[in-house]
Amino acid sequence: MCLRRHHVSRPHNTGCGLIVAACQQAYDRPRDEAPLSVPGRLTMHLTQLNHECLLHLFSFLDKDSRRSLSLTCHQLREVFLDPRLWNLLHFNSPCELRRDNFVLGSSLRYLTICWYSSRVLQVCNIEDWLKSSFQKDICSKHESLVSTFLAYVCHMCPNLLELTLSGCGHITDQDVISVLQSCRKLRSLHLENCVRITDCSLQEGVVAHGNALEEVKVDFCRNITQAGLQAVRENRPDIQLSAERSAGMIPDSKPEERVPLRRTLQKVLQFS
Repeated sequence: MCLRRHHVSRPHNTGCGLIVAACQQAYDRPRDEAPLSVPGRLTMHLTQLNHECLLHLFSFLDKDSRRSLSLTCHQLREVFLDPRLWNLLHFNSPCELRRDNFVLGSSLRYLTICWYSSRVLQVCNIEDWLKSSFQKDICSKHESLVSTFLAYVCHMCPNLLELTLSGCGHITDQDVISVLQSCRKLRSLHLENCVRITDCSLQEGVVAHGNALEEVKVDFCRNITQAGLQAVRENRPDIQLSAERSAGMIPDSKPEERVPLRRTLQKVLQFS
C-alpha cells in the first residue's frame, strides 16, 4: 500500500521543518542538554509545547522515532499513547507486529501489512501438504502473527477505512470475514499474493458483510476463481472490483483430488 499524503495533515513550511529537525535532535542528546536550539531561532524546551502541538509534531516521525522520543519523559509518553496519533499504520513484515512502537485504537483508519520477501515465494506460498518438515518449522514461527494481529484490529479498530494485505501467505478466509464483520466502515480492501484466500472471502465476506466497501482488489491470489468474482459483480455491482492474474492462476489441488488422475495415467501407461 502506498502511504497517501492526505491521510495526515502536515504543513510544509520552514518553521515546522525546523521544529521537526529540533525534535529529532531531542532524543539523541544527553538529558542534561534539554533546550532545543535552532540557529537564528529562539531557544526553547520541547516540553513547553502543548499536547496538540506535540501531537502534530509526532505525526512527522516514524514509529521507532516516536517510541524513542516517548521514553524521554512522561509528557511525551502521553503523546505517544494518544490514539489520535495512530490513524495510519504500515508494516513491512509480520515480525514488526510484535514490536511495541505503535498503538492500536479507534483512530486507526489505514492499515497496511506488506511482506515482499523471497521467503514468501519459496516457503509460505507452498501448499501445506507439499512442505518439508524444515519448511513447516520455518512457517510455524510466524504463521499466526498476522491472523492474531487482525483479531486485535477487529476488537479495537472499528473505524478502519482501508486495509491492504500483501504477501500474507497464512491469513485465511475467516480472518478477512472477521474484519469485514467488525470493521463496518471499511471502504477499501486490497489482498495481494495471499494464497489461502478463496472465493469464500468474496462470497461470505465481501458480498455478505462488506456493506460500506467501494473498492476490492484481489491480485495474484491463486485460489480465487471466476465464480467468486462473478458473485461479487452480480450481488455488489456498486463495488469497483479488480483481480490481476487471480482467476487465471492454477489453484491448489489437494492430494486426494489428484489420485483419480494419477490412477488414470497409470492405467494408460500400463496398457500402452
